[in-house]
Amino acid sequence: MSERNTTTIPSTSRSIKALLITILVLARIFSSEIVQAAEEEYRSVSVADAFLEMHTGPGRGYPIFHVVDRGDDIDIVMRRTDWFKVRAANGTEGWVDRAQMERTLQPEGTPIEFAEANQQDFTDSKWELGGMAGDFGGSNVISLYGAYSINPYVSIEVWGSQILGNFSNGWMGSVNLTHETWPDWRISPFFTLGTGVIHTEPKPTIVQGEDRTDQIAHAGAGFRVYATRRFILRAEFKSYVVFTSRDDNEEVEEWKVGFAFFF
Repeated sequence: MSERNTTTIPSTSRSIKALLITILVLARIFSSEIVQAAEEEYRSVSVADAFLEMHTGPGRGYPIFHVVDRGDDIDIVMRRTDWFKVRAANGTEGWVDRAQMERTLQPEGTPIEFAEANQQDFTDSKWELGGMAGDFGGSNVISLYGAYSINPYVSIEVWGSQILGNFSNGWMGSVNLTHETWPDWRISPFFTLGTGVIHTEPKPTIVQGEDRTDQIAHAGAGFRVYATRRFILRAEFKSYVVFTSRDDNEEVEEWKVGFAFFF
């Protein structure tokens, strides 16, 4: 794998931007599904304060354009972190922050509470989706992964990676088994074992190389850090063995850092 040298910066930047966009789109899709399921429990509430302020967007930087009076009902359309999109009785839609929403009342007259993801949710989560970037044997690598927790200690992960080098590009797919010894820690170390395939495509040179697809196996370690709400940071190191069609196998080291969200 010595042919994998650092790629040019523009190519890497475009790939990392595409990776981040993909993660954000998927995060929004999955977050919306989770929120919609939870919102079935509190579809309509009434204003208990003197008034409720509606913003044009989910943030304090967006202007207030409409006010709902005390006693009026509003419908919850969707939630985005600590902001709620609501609909007034006259059909006007706007965004309200969590602090005001928690001072509204349910139809039976009791105050409402909105659950917020916390560290216990991080420990108990079943699914995780994220992206990472780093170095693979001297080349740049960007990866997307999905994980399912069998129990708090063991999870199965599916990875897809793109490898970018001066002399060759390629892709890699693998399935990993990951073990966390202390899943309830905010900084949770883990160990991983896995297998998969790697495909290498040499770039045109004076001597044209052949495309190769080889089996791989790896062992590694890393840690996951609960950041906030449903987001985590992740860093890891893996040591690969590439089982080539030649007599000698190859060993490649990889390190990556990135972020993910859990649900």
